[in-house]
Amino acid sequence: MPGSVMFGPIVRGNHVRTSDEMALYDPKSPMIGLHIGTILIVGAALLMMTILPHLLADRPLSLPLFYIAYGWLLFETFGPLPLINPVTSDFDNSVLLYLTEAVVIISLATVGLSLERKVGWSSWQPVWRLLAIAMPLTVAAAIFAGSAFLGLGAAAALLLGAVLAPTDPVLADDVQVPGPGEEGDRGDIRFALTAEAGLNDSLAFPIVHLAIALSAASLTNSLGSWVAFDVGYRIVAGLAVGFLAGKILVSIAVHRSGPASTGLNTGLFIVGATLLTYGITEVVNGYGFLAVFVAALARSDNGAFRSELHAFAEQVEALLVAVALISVGALLAAGVVVWSLSSILIAVAFIFVVRPVAGWICLAGSGVDGRDRLSIAFFGIRGMGSLFYLAYATSSGSFERGELAVLWSVTVMVILMSTIVHGISAPLVMSSAKTEKTPSSRTAS
Repeated sequence: MPGSVMFGPIVRGNHVRTSDEMALYDPKSPMIGLHIGTILIVGAALLMMTILPHLLADRPLSLPLFYIAYGWLLFETFGPLPLINPVTSDFDNSVLLYLTEAVVIISLATVGLSLERKVGWSSWQPVWRLLAIAMPLTVAAAIFAGSAFLGLGAAAALLLGAVLAPTDPVLADDVQVPGPGEEGDRGDIRFALTAEAGLNDSLAFPIVHLAIALSAASLTNSLGSWVAFDVGYRIVAGLAVGFLAGKILVSIAVHRSGPASTGLNTGLFIVGATLLTYGITEVVNGYGFLAVFVAALARSDNGAFRSELHAFAEQVEALLVAVALISVGALLAAGVVVWSLSSILIAVAFIFVVRPVAGWICLAGSGVDGRDRLSIAFFGIRGMGSLFYLAYATSSGSFERGELAVLWSVTVMVILMSTIVHGISAPLVMSSAKTEKTPSSRTAS
């Protein structure tokens, strides 16, 4: 558009450049190139992640929502943005795939390091219930909604269930364990939601693989191998590599010396260890997400070292999350979300009905009191894991483009609604819970 400032499309192969595309390479052009756009995004992300937390402290406002709003405003102002559309562009989908993969990897290490309860049947009982009952119920509800109201085929409906089932370890800071030994007030809520997010981001993968197999019409020939390989071997491999990597982490923590002895090197150590754990697990065809989380759960007596690892991982996570959420805003500006009545109703039902009901049912008889049970059931936050799985399936599956458009639209809509609803309500609920706990805790002391 003459006289406007916009991002141009990426040129590949032998494609003949349009006049707008040629302007990307003209220093006198008013167009903003991809590299300048990236600098704007990263620069804004760095500033917002350092300034906004102080401005929003003790206020019912969501930092992730600010990131999304900034992304939408930036790309809407300097748009339109044809290059941010994972449905029509393989390149765009790959960018989202690798970005969200990196976010989830680091986030899983962060939440794993924050948990200090020893893994066990009794101490982790709410978590096992959420994974074994609430998650399948959520998948079933999403499959039904996708088939009955969105017109999706069996494979796409199953993928919708896989994508929307996992809760998010990224966007739930206000309701998760802040760091090692910091469960604080309403620790049962924080622990259950943190551990659930750490595990179900891995356990959704078998369902994604099943949906991909179904999309290729190869389910009848591969159902047995799916159970043996995608459900059996890959989970076991993830657990095994994660356990061994965790043992190595503990050994280094106990004999703290050498490269992991200073603040900067401690940070480099956790990033390197996390990426190496993930990479090795993927090489042996295990679930890298699961391995990273299990490795981060490893316990040691060196609490200070664990806290240092967590602090640096949290900083890296904050930057990646900011960039990823700004990209979500870009998706909104690109028109990926289609605000149809059926999609809106499904997104609303998912946030206010499906997860709360599934969570409430699964915690019956668990010993979790009513207020905590309601909070755990309600705060099933959706985020980066959902985007990663959808981007992965878009790259690997054989889904119809129309179905992919619906899947992306509903998924981004659910993430946006979750960010608004849970982001605003979480500080209020946790603050109220803390206030209620104070008198009883004083009495007990």
